[in-house]
Amino acid sequence: MAAVTTLLALAHQGLDEAAATTAPAERYALSHLAALRAAAAVLACRAQPLDGARRARPRPVWSLLVQVAPELAEWAAFFAAGAAKRSAAEAGLPGVVSPREADDLLRDATSFVALVETSLTTRLAG
Repeated sequence: MAAVTTLLALAHQGLDEAAATTAPAERYALSHLAALRAAAAVLACRAQPLDGARRARPRPVWSLLVQVAPELAEWAAFFAAGAAKRSAAEAGLPGVVSPREADDLLRDATSFVALVETSLTTRLAG
């Protein structure tokens, strides 16, 4: 699936960009977005489209992830909890993210992307 491959590549690119920046807010936001792209790859691979007659209202990726990949529920809750902080960091609010928080999120997002990639590679190969 091309969409899955593209989203995983974008997630890795985001992690690389996050690792290269020295600004904590930017590192935090890029790390969170990388995790979001990995979650979107899971949805692209596993989600079933709705029939044409019924359209649901938009829902956050993290809540959808729990439905299609319940084994990732803890990760979804973790990243959902950081979404407001990511938005504040993207808005440029000073002091929203410490260097330690940014480093920790980069490490966690890297673990999540690797887990998703392994899971999807196994699923697509099988």
